[in-house]
Amino acid sequence: MSGGAVASLPEGLLDGGVWFRVEAAPNASTVRRTAERLAVELGLPERRVADLSIVAAELAGNLVKHADQGTLLVRAVRTPEQAGVELVAVDSGPGMADLAVSAGDGHSTAGTLGIGLGAIARQAAWCDVHSVPGKGTVLAAQVWASARPVVPWAAGVTRPLTGEPISGDAFAVRDAQGRRQVMMCDGLGHGGLAAAAAHEAVRAFQDAPPGPPASVLELLHRRLSRTRGAAVAIAELDPDAGLVRYAGLGNITGTVIPPVGPRRGMVSLPGIAGHQRRQIREYDYPITPDAIVLMHSDGVADRWTPDGYPGLFTHSPLVIAATVLRDAGVRRDDAGVLVARLP
Repeated sequence: MSGGAVASLPEGLLDGGVWFRVEAAPNASTVRRTAERLAVELGLPERRVADLSIVAAELAGNLVKHADQGTLLVRAVRTPEQAGVELVAVDSGPGMADLAVSAGDGHSTAGTLGIGLGAIARQAAWCDVHSVPGKGTVLAAQVWASARPVVPWAAGVTRPLTGEPISGDAFAVRDAQGRRQVMMCDGLGHGGLAAAAAHEAVRAFQDAPPGPPASVLELLHRRLSRTRGAAVAIAELDPDAGLVRYAGLGNITGTVIPPVGPRRGMVSLPGIAGHQRRQIREYDYPITPDAIVLMHSDGVADRWTPDGYPGLFTHSPLVIAATVLRDAGVRRDDAGVLVARLP
């Protein structure tokens, strides 16, 4: 087991996370060591670091043995009480037809012992997996310092432009005195200055006093004036009213998507938060308990639908977001996906 200081960790690991291509055994070893170093930096006890090492090794090893175009995200996760490490493994095939069988000890599709998925489920505080034959698998796992927190009602993933170490896209989730709100942000351009604008938007969103999305977006517009600016959208999910309240500036796509039937696009007005705006307006949209709110930057194609992904909406927002990023994200731009559902 290896330790390390913040300076030894890849840039971005403590915020948006770092993606690894996992195509050979040395890549898998790098993922495991990076996860261990992050866990030590976050103060996880030695026993949990050892559990994380097993989870990381199994996830990365599965990508090497079974996956096509396998990638793995390593990032920190936090609550006010504790910290943890989150791993998201994504591949484009061959997928698994029966997850219950595949997760059983002794099952293998590559002539190995076949204990990987079972070991992940036992060592992780939480895990979730969705797989479709011919499309691939997304598996998310978390290891926390102590007890696992409640699975969140909203989650997101971002990925930088190929060749960049950090993404200019960012997201945030908050519960501000009962107002359950999410934000998706795309810093203008890409690279360090785009990331700085996006991170400032996250800080401003988390610091903003409770209020409707339009008033929060107005505050973000003022806070971003010293950055290069960003496209920003904020959604508030109100389970009592069965509504999504939405306000956006710039090229962020927001959609209410039911498991079946037509999707409903939400309106983001032209502008750049921090620099250009004619107006900020808020719109209301109905939502049912089985639907999701999907928000993404322009690095993700906006025609994604759940058709062909049986059972996906029964999974966590994180697994849904990673699936959309895998199949609709583009490599020529930063890409970010945020998924929320009524709590």
